Amino acid sequence: MRKEHIVHLCCPSCRSGLRIADGNSEGVINEGALDCQGCGSIYPIVRSVPRFVPEENYTASFGLEWTEHARTQYDTTSGRALSKQRFFEETRWPYNLQGQILIEPGSGSGRFTEIAASTGAMVLSLDMSVAVDANFATNGHSENVLIVQGNIAEMPFPYGYGDRLFCFGVLQHTPDPRQAFLSLPRHLRPGGRLVADVYHKKFTNYVLGTKYWVRPLTRRVPPERLYRLVRRYVDLMWPTARVVRTIPCIGPTLNWRLLVADYSRELGEEGAIDDAVLKDWAYLDTFDMLSPQFDQPQTLGAVRRWCNEAGLNDVEVIVGYNGIEIHATHPELG
Repeated sequence: MRKEHIVHLCCPSCRSGLRIADGNSEGVINEGALDCQGCGSIYPIVRSVPRFVPEENYTASFGLEWTEHARTQYDTTSGRALSKQRFFEETRWPYNLQGQILIEPGSGSGRFTEIAASTGAMVLSLDMSVAVDANFATNGHSENVLIVQGNIAEMPFPYGYGDRLFCFGVLQHTPDPRQAFLSLPRHLRPGGRLVADVYHKKFTNYVLGTKYWVRPLTRRVPPERLYRLVRRYVDLMWPTARVVRTIPCIGPTLNWRLLVADYSRELGEEGAIDDAVLKDWAYLDTFDMLSPQFDQPQTLGAVRRWCNEAGLNDVEVIVGYNGIEIHATHPELG
């Protein structure tokens, strides 16, 4: 982390300020520690990333997938502007956010961190898994990016601090999605904008969503072993998947039912994009749908109740990119 970025951090336990306790106090701190000026808690800086949770935790599978596929979903790797398109269409934010502070809970390998940083805003990016190392390798050297490993429910950022917050693809994978969501608005200043999403809970998901049939078993398999099994399975099924993909209208959907993640619609039909790119995405997302410890979709009604409970203004809850999208504003004071 950069020494000057300490102003964006606070103790997640008592909310007091932090100071550099160990390590180079000038420039970039690669190894060291931060200590709390209130409760005295000490937080290590390891491989340039402040750590506010143990490196290994329930998000181990995500750490593995984003280490193995650190840049798979980056636009510069896929040759498609999928991350950029999703970021700006889902948030509806302008391209220039110079002078603002953006908070990103659940950054994974940093595909959206890169896009957020391109707006010129100061990006405070957090993930609970060791995927922060992959994110730092790509984005951590930018002057307007701070990457930390921490808990979404106890983020080490001051309350009332951010101008905007976006949380993509995260809430359903927490132990308590409602509580995770309710922890987000307090980090926004009055009038700050919040955009989040969560998987949509529908009966058909459980009837037709074959991942829900097998995940009670697959999530018990150690991540490293499961990843090896997934790669073998995708390799075995790939010739079949390439044929199934050509079935009009339903081909890619059938592949998902066969537990082979198929992004041919999003990335381009066969022949328009390298087969190796499609297969790399298949490795990643097949593992992603079988490995999480938690996968808890929500109903529109439940999400609306969360927003009411949080006291948010200008609430819009709709079905969108990744299930249910939430757009809201933190209430103004007074």
